[in-house]
Parts: sequence; C-alpha cells; structure tokens
Amino acid sequence: MRTAVCLLLLLANEVIAQTNRGPAFEVASIKPSAPDETMSATAMPPGGRIEISNLTLKALIEDAWHIQPYQISGGPSWLDSAHYDISAKAASAQPGDVLKREDVLRMLQTLLEDRFHLVLRREVRQLPIYELVRARKDGKLGQKLVESKAGGCVQFDPVNPFTVDTMKLCGNFALGPDGLTLVSAPISTLTPLLSRLLGRTVIDKTGLTKNYDIEIEWMPDESLAMQLPPDAPRPPPGGPSIFQVFRDQLGLELKGNKGPVEIFVIESAEKPAEN
Repeated sequence: MRTAVCLLLLLANEVIAQTNRGPAFEVASIKPSAPDETMSATAMPPGGRIEISNLTLKALIEDAWHIQPYQISGGPSWLDSAHYDISAKAASAQPGDVLKREDVLRMLQTLLEDRFHLVLRREVRQLPIYELVRARKDGKLGQKLVESKAGGCVQFDPVNPFTVDTMKLCGNFALGPDGLTLVSAPISTLTPLLSRLLGRTVIDKTGLTKNYDIEIEWMPDESLAMQLPPDAPRPPPGGPSIFQVFRDQLGLELKGNKGPVEIFVIESAEKPAEN
C-alpha cells in the first residue's frame, strides 16, 4: 500500500508539473555567441519569431521574468560571462505574425527552463529601496516637471515608424547615467527605469497620475559614471547629483528606506547543448 501511495503522489506531481508548464516555442536554436561579438540585441521580426544575440543567461532571466539584475541571486560562475545567440519560432505562426511581448516572455521562460535546466526559487527579502515622494510639504512640483499638453507629442505610427523623431513620440523616454528625458508619460513609467539605474527597487509614492514632460541632467557619481560608454563625453565636475536634481528641478525626492523585494534564487542551471 505504501508503494502504491508513493507512486500516486509521484504521478500527481508529474501532472501538476505538466499543467504548470508555460507555452513553448515550436523550434529553438541556441548556440554560443562569437567570441569577438560586442553588440547585444533582441528583435521580434514578423513570422512569430524572436532573435536574440550575445546575451548572458543572467540577462535572459532579467528579460524573461522582467526583473532587475539585483533581484537575481546565486547561479553558476558563467552566469554573467557566457553569451548566447537564440533563434526561436512560435507554433502555428503565420508569415506576417508579430509576437506579443507577454507571450514571448512566457515562452522564453519555458525555453530557459528546458534548455538551460534552469530552476528558480522566489523569496522576499527586506532590502534597501527608494521611495519616490514629493519633496515639498505643500506638494508643489518643480519647474522641470511639466504637465503634458494636448498635441505636444506625436503618436506612434506602425505604418511609418521611422518618419518621426523618436524623442517626439508620446510615451517615449531616454534615461542614462547622466540625464533623463520623458515625453508625455506618467511618473510611474520611471520607477522600473530608476530601479535599474540605481540598483535598488524604486516605489512611486508621488500620487501623480497625469502625463508629464521631463528633460534634466545631473553629474553622475562614481557608480553611475561606470555605466557611461568609455568614449562618452563627461559632464563638467561639481554638478548636482541625481538626488539633488530630482529634488530641486522636479520637486521629487528619492527617499531611502527598507522594504520587501522579490528575489529570484538560482537553484540550478546548466550550459545548453548546441543544436
């Protein structure tokens, strides 16, 4: 009887695993990137395809689960050094089909679990975070946080995607180690971008729901300056920090605190066999 019960439990676990399995690509090729490759890219051309070049497993996990680098813990020594090219196609895709982003991410998760034998465990830890709040007691905003006006930006046209300056497109943004441009988008758009830039979770507590235009620059500190390309021009020394610019020019404060952060612990991962 004990053997029969154990067998039933094993079968039940297998059924649960199969039921929880996410959607998968119909065909997928994975191979190490060329040793001299320096550019990384991800594209979703028509035909239900995804083409990834020169990404590490860590970067693939970040993309597939839409998380930040600091949310990944553990893993093999090659996690952030071995680069891979991936070419995959969804099942039943027609020549003109373009995959939805959420569908691609779910299939990419399945691909990493199948081919890299990736096993992740999620846990919540209390870690340093930033809360984005209004800096002034009266709630007044800074001069560089400008409420967007009707007709102040251009809607994206999929038929003619390259006919408009990208920084005039509604909802577009550019965030780097030394500055930020936002075009007619809510403040909540910034939190994941700031989280990646500052290396800790940023939570929007401003209560602002309208769309805004922002164009600001700051003097990157040592950690932010390391993110600049080697040949990028450096701003003059002695300028204000990102924290000071947010406070003085936007009327917002990046307030340090501690809070719950979801961490993805890598329990196992293996290099995939080429195909």
